[in-house]
Parts: sequence; structure tokens; C-alpha cells
Amino acid sequence: MHQRTRYFAMAAIFSLFSCALFSHNAQATPAPNKHPKGYNATLGGFAYPFKVKRFAFRSQGQALQMAYMHLKAKKNRPTFVLFHGKNFSGAYWEQTAKLLHKQGYGVLMPDQIGFGKSSKPAHYQYSFPQLAYNSKQLLDALKLKKVVIVGHSMGGMLAARFCLLYPHTATQLLLVNPIGLENYLQYVQYKDIQFFYKMEQKKTRKKIKQYQLKNYYDGKWKPSYNRWVDMLAGWTVGPDKDRVAWNNALTYDMIFSNPVITEFNNITQPTVLILGDRDRTGPGRHWKKPGVTYELGRYDLLGPKVVKMLKKGKLFTMKGLGHMPHIEAFPRFKKVLTSALTHLKLHKSSR
Repeated sequence: MHQRTRYFAMAAIFSLFSCALFSHNAQATPAPNKHPKGYNATLGGFAYPFKVKRFAFRSQGQALQMAYMHLKAKKNRPTFVLFHGKNFSGAYWEQTAKLLHKQGYGVLMPDQIGFGKSSKPAHYQYSFPQLAYNSKQLLDALKLKKVVIVGHSMGGMLAARFCLLYPHTATQLLLVNPIGLENYLQYVQYKDIQFFYKMEQKKTRKKIKQYQLKNYYDGKWKPSYNRWVDMLAGWTVGPDKDRVAWNNALTYDMIFSNPVITEFNNITQPTVLILGDRDRTGPGRHWKKPGVTYELGRYDLLGPKVVKMLKKGKLFTMKGLGHMPHIEAFPRFKKVLTSALTHLKLHKSSR
């Protein structure tokens, strides 16, 4: 009897110890979407939706690599070149690319130098003409002579510049909530690169998510959005965080110093604007010039104004959507994009 009592006592102690150990291990398990080691400068470990290739070239005396994804077109179908925004990479075009490729179109999704899986040089003079030139070199290497250019956010400024520089290569232009529909330095103070570098160094996962929640998704979060927080947040704790922050700072400058809206009347390509009218993106609104009362980023007002500047422009407005219509509400975006392609006569011309 004494032995049985001692056995049960030992079993109880072991059980308590096991429970305590299990409880400790459970608490030690990292939460999902956390990246203690972060990502390196070229997003090693961050998965892209399609095979990533790299275009090696020299620019400004440096050997660089531009990462890209390329879904080849079916016979006689044009290729769409999708330019990403500042806080993103080519990876966020996944749904759009699948839709276009299913219809037989080719899709090219480059990460611009300084972004995504592409090189992050220690020193680089960023400009939209330079990025357009880099992109043209990639097209030449892939032997793509005629393409449809698509740009979202900052990519919209690049897309417009590309069309102005290479009118014989870009056959049509499609802009999705592009920034640069205003000449920002007309309203805001110029800020030095160091200002943006300090701002980038202060970024955290919490701040990144709060910004996206407020400015992209109208306070309504979906688990699928975590991926785009993970990408940026992983850099803030990664081994190359200072290099990435510096490149992010450098790329702010061209948004302010390389306006393209003043040349929209020179764009000759048939152009479609797809605008979520809830968007209020206005770079520099927190450091406007003294006395300036103009409200930046009123896409609901900018759309009708800008489309009149284009020789062959068409506006598609998405009511109640913000800066990221192709992510926030893809089923609705799909319908508008299909209408846009019909307007551009792509279906007819590609048969």
C-alpha cells in the first residue's frame, strides 16, 4: 500500500513537471508572421508567386541585378509590364498576372533596382528616367518590342515616364491609383534624403501595419494583408536594414523632384485611369509650405481633371475603394480591368 501511494505521488509530480514544461514551450513558440532574423536586402526567404529570374547589367558604374517574373504570352498576344508601387514589389501583382495570363497575355513583373529582390546599391542616383531606362534594357534582353505598360502608385509615375521616353515600345498605358497626379513640390517643402532615412529607421511592424490599415484598407484588415506587412517589417529587423532604409530614403526624392503630371498632355498612347475614389494618398502633406491650404490626394477630384489632360484618356472610377483596389477588392477590380482592356481594344488587336 505504501509503495502504491509513493507511486501515485511520483506520477503526480512528473505530471505537474510535464505540464509546466509544455506550458513553457508553448509560450516560447514564436507567433505567426514574425521573422526574428528578418530578411536580407534581396528578400531571401520571402516567397514570390512565380519563378524569379535575374537580369544582370551595369548601371552608374555598378554591377546590378534586376529580379523579375515573366509569364510568356501565347502567340500574337501582347505582354503586359506591371510596375509596382514604392512599398511593394512585383509579387503583389499575383492575382492580376494570373488573370491576364489565363487570357493568353504575357506578363512581366520586374522589381526595380532598390526594391524587392533586386539590388540595393550603396549609392545610386534614383530617377524615373533611370528606372525606365533599366526596364527598357530588360525588355530588350527579353526581345519584347511592343508592350502594354501598367503602373500602380509610384509605379504609375514610372509608367508614364516610360511611355514618354519610349513611345514606340509602349503601345497602351494603364494606371491604377498612381501617385504623381499632382506636382508635389508646388505645395510642399523639399526634404533632404537624411530626413527620409531617419523616418525609415523608425519603422516597426506595428507602424507599418497601422499605416496600411488606415491608408490602404479603410480600417478593415484581412489576414491576406499580413504578407505585405511581413515583407517590409522583415527588412526592419534584417541584417541589411540600414542599406534597405537608405535605398528607401533615396527613392523618396524622385517622387518629389521628378514630376510627370506636367507632361501628361504629351502622352500619345491610349490611356486608362483606374481610380479608387476613397484614396487620399498625398506625399508631403505633413510638411506643406506655409500658407498652403490645398488638399493633396483628392483622387475623387483628380480623376476627372487628369483624364482631360490626356489625348486618349478614359477614367474608370471604383466607388468606395482606396489606394489598393487590386488587393482590397480584386473581384471588383477584375471587372473594371476587363472593361479597361475592352476599351483599349486589346482583345480585338491581339487576335
